[in-house]
Amino acid sequence: MSVTTPSIKIIYFTTCVTICSLYAAQPIQPVFQSEFQLNNLQAILFTTLMMAPLGVAPLFYGYILESFSAKVMVRWALFGLGLLELVFALTDSYLLLLAIRAVQGLMIPAILTSLISYVSYTSPREKVQHAIATYIAATIVGGFLGRFLSAFFTDLFTWRFFFFLLGFLLLLSSYLLRKMERDVKAEYARPKISEIVLLLRKRAFFWLYSAIFCLFFVFSALMNFLPFQLKQMNPASGEAGIGLLYLGYAMGISVCFNSRAIIRFFNNEPDAIRAGISIFALGLFVFMFEHYIVMFIGMFVFCTGLFMAHSLLSGFVNKLAEEHKAIANGLYMSSYYTGGTFGSVVPGVVYEYFGWQMFLLSLLLVLGVAMIFIRNLKKAVHFEK
Repeated sequence: MSVTTPSIKIIYFTTCVTICSLYAAQPIQPVFQSEFQLNNLQAILFTTLMMAPLGVAPLFYGYILESFSAKVMVRWALFGLGLLELVFALTDSYLLLLAIRAVQGLMIPAILTSLISYVSYTSPREKVQHAIATYIAATIVGGFLGRFLSAFFTDLFTWRFFFFLLGFLLLLSSYLLRKMERDVKAEYARPKISEIVLLLRKRAFFWLYSAIFCLFFVFSALMNFLPFQLKQMNPASGEAGIGLLYLGYAMGISVCFNSRAIIRFFNNEPDAIRAGISIFALGLFVFMFEHYIVMFIGMFVFCTGLFMAHSLLSGFVNKLAEEHKAIANGLYMSSYYTGGTFGSVVPGVVYEYFGWQMFLLSLLLVLGVAMIFIRNLKKAVHFEK
């Protein structure tokens, strides 16, 4: 028996809303900075604290989630996340706002892990790949809408309105998911330290994980500090203009659904990944031209490169992992979000003390290191064959 069409649509809707919650604070961090008299690093914690748990969730949440069904876990986590969004919208204390975001960050991995497990285990075998691709597309749509709508509604009604709306939608999702006709008790990855070490001793995996760490480090850094730079360029600019700049994020949908064609064009994964990183670097370089229209175009190039490399690397992990696929994928996502967590904070020191141009140069340097990792990955794959 497979998941019914209404249920799968609700799952994709819930995925989108959950990702909206994760990134809603990012484009309006300058608003928080102004309202609560914060510095840049204090303001970006609204996003960092929610992202950090995603770095450890793929490796350790399996031990927690094995005691619950996906349906039970996701409904309770959504209910809690929705209530906290409503409280967040009513709160005037910076420390309490941060505490709420930290707790929400612990809930989001449980929701996303449960949803993707439900999709995987309830879709017919011949439709699983398409269902997962659609799930990934829903996360990309959520990433854009969370950023854009947060900024748009902040211009119209203040920042609190969108968090009220998110709270309502999350509670609605929890209610709608009661209609799931089938429950699952998925087998989550529960890796032992020895299994992780054994996998990392294989050079191909080590270089691959190191590369994705660098790539999401750079992506997260630009996405987090771009709103501050836009405000510095034009203090009178509205929040909706900042949110609209993230439209290039939608390029990920097209790239994810065409990864096989990209590999065929380059004949192998490492060369295709290097091409993606080159496009990524070109997009990053465009941001050195401090003009809104130029940056708007640059975001499309930037996101195309990131999602091209990311989709190819995530697929390459499964190709290389002949066994322990769950652990290999868990380590991949852990490296991805750990890179994002560090990237959302560490480059801020360069931005704070040396400015935008040096900030971008430092990120280009990190991409250069990622290129070296991919070169080593190609050598390792050839050697291990």
